[in-house]
Amino acid sequence: MATEIAFGDLAELVRYQASTRPETVAMAFRGRGTTYRKLDDCASLVATGLLAINTAPQMRVALLARNSAVFYEVLFGAAKARDVLLAVNWRLAPSEIAYILNDAEAEVLFVGEEFFPLVAQTRPELRTVKHVIALSDRDSEWEPYTIWRDRHSCTDPCLQHVADDVALQLYTSGTTGSPKGAQITHHNLFAALAGAEDWYPCTATDVSLACMPQFHISGSLPGLIGLHAGARTLIAEAAPGEILRLIPTEHVTLALFAPSLLLFLLQAPGCHDVDFSSLRRIVYAGSPMPLDVLRDAVATFQCEFGQMYGLTETTGAVTLLPPADHDPAGNRFMRSGGRPLNNAEVRRTQNSFFAPS
Repeated sequence: MATEIAFGDLAELVRYQASTRPETVAMAFRGRGTTYRKLDDCASLVATGLLAINTAPQMRVALLARNSAVFYEVLFGAAKARDVLLAVNWRLAPSEIAYILNDAEAEVLFVGEEFFPLVAQTRPELRTVKHVIALSDRDSEWEPYTIWRDRHSCTDPCLQHVADDVALQLYTSGTTGSPKGAQITHHNLFAALAGAEDWYPCTATDVSLACMPQFHISGSLPGLIGLHAGARTLIAEAAPGEILRLIPTEHVTLALFAPSLLLFLLQAPGCHDVDFSSLRRIVYAGSPMPLDVLRDAVATFQCEFGQMYGLTETTGAVTLLPPADHDPAGNRFMRSGGRPLNNAEVRRTQNSFFAPS
């Protein structure tokens, strides 16, 4: 169990961890660690910077960037300002990204260096964006993030949160039209963290690898689970070579992968020579797992495997196919959606099949 403390919002979470384990490394990205105290201080800087732009609560703060530690600085900073982080899918076409920013009425946009040209191209179409902040100081017409952040006060605003405040807005695939913005509240996130005790049992002694795209709930939530537990979270991209380097050198114990990424890892040169002895559990989600890939993965990684099923709209996992139901030879449970989590309710329909409780 991560913690017995009941938090009202994400701001309370980061404050608590900073007071309880200030010098513990909260997250590491590209070899640079951030302690819980530093994360809390950075969140306060971001919060006062956002409040200097707009004091009205629930302002949409967009982030268009690949995985980095900045995601959580902005997430917790937005929480302290009672604002909402809008994580934008950078894989979309420019017109789709512009649609999402306009639909959400984003007023602030943090943009990674790879997407400077895209934002410059679509800037005239962005009707509500008033401030663009660059996550790099190279060849940018916008103020760099660290300069913007550090010129503000690090005094925590300590705003009183309101029930049902939205913390995170993620857009769905839009299979029946334009993408739809799922508004995820602080309460939603803490319910998801409680459910994660079943499928991603992270403790303060774990090293969690968060490498799925942060604009997906399967990318942003595992990192938050680690921070909630007081663990050390490694933030990376879904690059097989880097993942295979990090697992043995950083003694990774928990990770979440898409089945396609697991296949890429297994096919990467030298994979079967890597020391995976630190791994305790791998969770996979996002698509069906071919049985032959699972067999190879179980033999190679030699740890527990769990299958998680959920949605953006449910803040991630709803059901889990636990390690005990994983059989490399195959069984009927492995064709199911698993069992409902400890705090989830599932309605069974005539055509659905869940493993019995």
